[in-house]
Amino acid sequence: MDRTALMQLLQNCHLSEDLQQITAKILRGERLTPDEGLLLFEKGKINWLGALANYVREQKHGNDTFFNRNVHIEPTNVCVYSCKFCSYSRLYKHREEGWELSLDDMLNIVKRYDGQPITEVHIVGGVHPKLDFYFFRELLQRIKAHRPDIHIKAFTAVELYYMFKKAHLSYEEGLQQLKEAGLDSIPGGGAEIFDPEIREQICADKVDAENWLKIHETAHRLGIPSNATMLYGHIESYAHRIDHMERLRQLQDQTGGFNCFIPLKFRNQHNEMSHVPESSVIEDIKMYAVARLYLDNFPHLKAYWPMLGRDMAQMMLSFGVDDLDGTIDDSTKIYSMAGAEEQHPAMTTEEITALIRKAHRIPVERNSLYEVVRRFDEPVPVHN
Repeated sequence: MDRTALMQLLQNCHLSEDLQQITAKILRGERLTPDEGLLLFEKGKINWLGALANYVREQKHGNDTFFNRNVHIEPTNVCVYSCKFCSYSRLYKHREEGWELSLDDMLNIVKRYDGQPITEVHIVGGVHPKLDFYFFRELLQRIKAHRPDIHIKAFTAVELYYMFKKAHLSYEEGLQQLKEAGLDSIPGGGAEIFDPEIREQICADKVDAENWLKIHETAHRLGIPSNATMLYGHIESYAHRIDHMERLRQLQDQTGGFNCFIPLKFRNQHNEMSHVPESSVIEDIKMYAVARLYLDNFPHLKAYWPMLGRDMAQMMLSFGVDDLDGTIDDSTKIYSMAGAEEQHPAMTTEEITALIRKAHRIPVERNSLYEVVRRFDEPVPVHN
């Protein structure tokens, strides 16, 4: 959407003076304040938010929409923590209800894709008290020895905090050793909501916001990029969401190490927060659009389709999103166990490119660092 078309659309939105001022700031490329971010949530109508978020998205990426060919490894769902929103983990005393993969098991998952053009293996799981830093360091070494070209994105700040603490390593020492073993980037999980009062209610014993941010800051300083997430749509307020994004935006100003922001919708099946209703489609749309407008220094906004479902993820491509994650190949259970639409999340390259094209966007296969592997607006190459 060009500026002229945007202005014509906005004329029909009948904006209050404060929203007119926010519109002008966005069009000038100026940063929104936390109070203005709150106004986006409180007063922003979907057509206005969508038009602006789509404008910003197209200023950054045009019609390009990114995905990668990836596979998830979830070493275990046995966990020392008991987050109330989690449908995935099992406490150690109930470990017979869960799973624990050996090093050989996990290497065999990687070997299953020998000869296939996946570019990333994504490793996250529960915080198992018996699977320590040295176990996971060896896992990285073995994967890299088998397939040196693959990008390993592994271990949330929650997992890293626990394994470093048990190994009596500083964040810098631990991350440096993991980097030398093959760690290329870290995912954004475990952020949930940074506000301490909300955190106390939903994940009281987990790493706090300050240490989550410190681990990511340290990773960025060591040349390890990362993503960031936010769990939304439960007991948090709009103010808590803005506070969360503001802390991320400030860290990104310092380090530039975040590739992508991923809002994660709370799902209420099979957990201790089943009484909390899930957010509506309107609220989901609003979350993504506001994220695109507020996080001006984050290059990419991802709709994680195994969590949202394919149709919703596709819709978000009109509300600021430029990335759909990857092909996954039914290798994650985290959201399917919480009642997500995608109970066996897997898409072929043909399916994910078709999904993107139906939204009138251009599919672009990327690697984990958003370097282009292949653009799908070009003819399919002919091999002799």
